[in-house]
Amino acid sequence: MQRPKISIIGAGNVGATTAHIASLKELGNIVLIDIVKGVAQGKGLDMSASMPIEQRDARIKGTDDYEDIKDSDIVVVTAGLPRKPGMSRDDLLKKNSDIVASVSENIKKYAPDSIVIIVSNPLDAMVYVASKVTGFPKERIIGMAGVLDSTRFAYFIAEETNVSVEDVNTMVLGGHGDMMIPLVRYSNIAGIPLSHFLSEDKIEAMVERTRKGGAEIVNLLKTGSAYYAPASAIVDMIEAILKDKKKILPCSVYLEGEYGAEGIFIGVPIKLGRNGVEEIIELELDNDEKKAFEKNVEQVRELIEKVNI
Repeated sequence: MQRPKISIIGAGNVGATTAHIASLKELGNIVLIDIVKGVAQGKGLDMSASMPIEQRDARIKGTDDYEDIKDSDIVVVTAGLPRKPGMSRDDLLKKNSDIVASVSENIKKYAPDSIVIIVSNPLDAMVYVASKVTGFPKERIIGMAGVLDSTRFAYFIAEETNVSVEDVNTMVLGGHGDMMIPLVRYSNIAGIPLSHFLSEDKIEAMVERTRKGGAEIVNLLKTGSAYYAPASAIVDMIEAILKDKKKILPCSVYLEGEYGAEGIFIGVPIKLGRNGVEEIIELELDNDEKKAFEKNVEQVRELIEKVNI
C-alpha cells in the first residue's frame, strides 16, 4: 500500500517541527518546502539521518520546487511572517495574505485533490484567502486554530489542578485571536465540571490566559513565536484525516448558516476524517456565548473585508 504524502509549505520552526513529529509517527512520506534554497533541504536531510536511530520508516524530502508537492494527500501551509512582540495577528494581514495567495496558486496547480490545512496568521482570514484562490470545496480547506487553543486551555487547567493532562477535556470556539471563546461549560476533568475543582475567578484567569497564550510566548521568546504546540496540533489533524479517525476537533471551517453565521471561516467543532470536514457539530450556546460568538464573527468579517482577493 502506497504511503500517504504530506507536504508542508514553510520550513521554519512550525513547519520543520511538524515534519519531525509526523515522521516520528510514521504518518507518511513528507515533503518539506521553502522558498529559501537550502533551508528545507538541510532540515530534511538532518531529520532523515535521525530515522535509523528512531527506527522509523519515513521519507523526508526537502525542496524549493513546488512541483514536488504533486499528488499530496495533505498540504499544510505554515508559510508567512511570524508575530513579533507588540504585534497582533491582524498586523500580519496584508503581508501574509499575499504569501498565502501565492502558495495557494501552487497547491491548486500541483495538488488539486489534497486536503489543505492552513496555519498562517491571521488564521481565519488566511483560510478564506486559500479557499478563494484554490476554489477547493469547503470540506478540503481547514484552519488549524482551535486545536491549539484547546490544548493550551487544557494544559493550564491540568497545571492549576495538578491532574493528568489525559483527564482534561476542553473546547474553544470562535476566531483565532484575543476574542476566542474557551467554552467553560463544555470543558471538564474526567467528565467532572471545572467548578468542582476551581473557583470562578481561577477559571476566568485561565480563560484569559488561553486567549493571550500565543502573545505570552511571543513576549517571552522575543525573537519568535510558538511552534511545539502548534506543530503537535497540526499533526493531530493530519493523523485524524489519514487514519479516518472521525475525531471531534475545533477547526476554522466554512459556515453556511451554522451558529447563525454564513459565508465565513471561523472556529467550530467538527468531525475530521479521511474526507476532511465530515460534519460541523453545533453546540447549544447560552446568551453570553452567543453574543461572544457574534462579536467573533464581526471581527473576522472586518478582517476579510480588508483582504484584496
